[in-house]
Amino acid sequence: MNGITIILTLLSGVALFLFGMSMMGDGLKRVAGNKLELILYKLTNTPLKGILLGTAVTAIIQSSSATTVMVVGFVNSGMMKVAQAIGIIMGANIGTSVTGWILCLSYIDGSGGIAQLLSTATISAVVAIIGIIFKMFFKKTTYKNVGDIMLGFSILMVGMQTMSGAVSPLKENPRFVDLLTTFENPFMGILVGIAFTAVLQSASASVGILQALSMTGSISFAAALPITMGIGVGAACPVLLSSIGTNKNGKRTALIYLLNDLFGMIFWSIVFYSVNAFVHFPFMDVTMRPVTIALMNSVFRMATILVLVPFIRFIEKFVFWIIKDDPEELEEQADFDLLEERFLAYPALAITQSHTAMNGMAKKARKNLGRAFALLKDFSQDKYNKVQEKENLIDKYEDKLGTYLMKLTGQPMNNTQTQEVSKFLHTLSDFERLGDHAVNISKVAKELSDKKISFSESAQYEISVLSASIREITDLTVDAFCTDSLELAKKVEPLRELIGMLCNELKNRHITRLREGKCEFQQGFAFNDLLTNLERIAAHCSNVAVAMIETESSEFDTHEYVKSVRHMRDEAYQECFNEFAVKYSISTPDSKKEKKVKEKSEKS
Repeated sequence: MNGITIILTLLSGVALFLFGMSMMGDGLKRVAGNKLELILYKLTNTPLKGILLGTAVTAIIQSSSATTVMVVGFVNSGMMKVAQAIGIIMGANIGTSVTGWILCLSYIDGSGGIAQLLSTATISAVVAIIGIIFKMFFKKTTYKNVGDIMLGFSILMVGMQTMSGAVSPLKENPRFVDLLTTFENPFMGILVGIAFTAVLQSASASVGILQALSMTGSISFAAALPITMGIGVGAACPVLLSSIGTNKNGKRTALIYLLNDLFGMIFWSIVFYSVNAFVHFPFMDVTMRPVTIALMNSVFRMATILVLVPFIRFIEKFVFWIIKDDPEELEEQADFDLLEERFLAYPALAITQSHTAMNGMAKKARKNLGRAFALLKDFSQDKYNKVQEKENLIDKYEDKLGTYLMKLTGQPMNNTQTQEVSKFLHTLSDFERLGDHAVNISKVAKELSDKKISFSESAQYEISVLSASIREITDLTVDAFCTDSLELAKKVEPLRELIGMLCNELKNRHITRLREGKCEFQQGFAFNDLLTNLERIAAHCSNVAVAMIETESSEFDTHEYVKSVRHMRDEAYQECFNEFAVKYSISTPDSKKEKKVKEKSEKS
């Protein structure tokens, strides 16, 4: 068998192995539904539970990388803390070694009797036949998923046999034997393990190939150990890639996976080879077989975790030291820490804490709107991702504050306290919706950038005026809420009414431009989406202001207030409205230029 044929056959075996492992893992996950995810983030209150769960889940889905990527997602979404993730990741490192033991089944052979029945070919054939029956003839989804698991297992076994068959002729090739002996150099072996696993993106596949190579009789313990050490580090590559675009806690979680394997590689390299320099272990030249490689992989990983378990708290502190929180993130955590369960027994204190936390939420919603507006002028993917990330944070505020305030309603409170809590519950969703509209605006900006659409000069000018009015109404609302200023709150509704009029006028102007061919329909859709979101932002600001004013009087009627300010228009309201109307006039740029020229000529 020439070299090219050997390489192609080996690669086809790797492809079958990876496909079978993926098919089996996906089938197992579908059978379990969301149970695996629920177990991962609900039952990890102690490090030992986390390790056991990580081991079990990884043994089931056959991938430590997949388990860790899932955990990175949980931590990134805020469903799990970094401290909880450490135990699961440690367990995942142990669980991934189970695959090596399963692969040992592919090397069972026999010539007759019971041995023949237990051979790889027989096991694979029986499992494949049962799998295809489940897949083809059963209608229930669960049975079809079980069929996928069986078929995946069979394909995995065939892949291992293909790899083993591809490399078996090499045992008589002196060049290949000489190449493998170079891996006995610990540095070279570790590099090969890292590089190979980084390319395959699977520690299980790398161990499987090492087991296949061991069937040539050319892999010694001295060569297998450093490669195994490197495999763990190489498996961190897909996890690190998955952390791109996550928040800092997501990145910390991915880093923990790398640090665990990096520590194991460095620590045991120093300990083992230092002792070997004096003792000269006699088993260094022992020829490895698939079972001994599986055993060595398991022992190495378990020994690493046993050393690390007592230092879980230090690992957490270390990753927080490497990836530091910025002042804004520390402020966010401080807001959540305010919502202390023990304060619920003291409503006055709990209300004060809730108000402070809501102030933080309101300011972050306002800031995210500012980010979204900036994207309309200068779009960048990083800034777009920032808007989405902060929207998740605003949703988290709503969830935590909503839960806390609902618990607070169960406590005995006086009328003033009850009205205050009611105001918070009413305004909470409005602040959250401001965040949603920031995301919508960012999506309009992305569409404009992706499709290379630009508004006409007139449309850009109109949007700039309207955006300025939206910024002011948001500022008025947030400042009024944070400072409990009714004076500022009363200015919101006149501006909201003006913004509604502006939006209607801008829609009519844009329809005119479309009819005259000055704008295309793609621009029209984006422009209309933008106006709709801006108008809704003003409406939510109005809701907050009205809720504030309503709280001042138990007899206050929201609908009567809105009706009076819009139709009866007292002097203060009219004065405020006129001031905003002058400030946010949407005269076209050309008419403004003509006005300035006329003013200059009159002065001269």
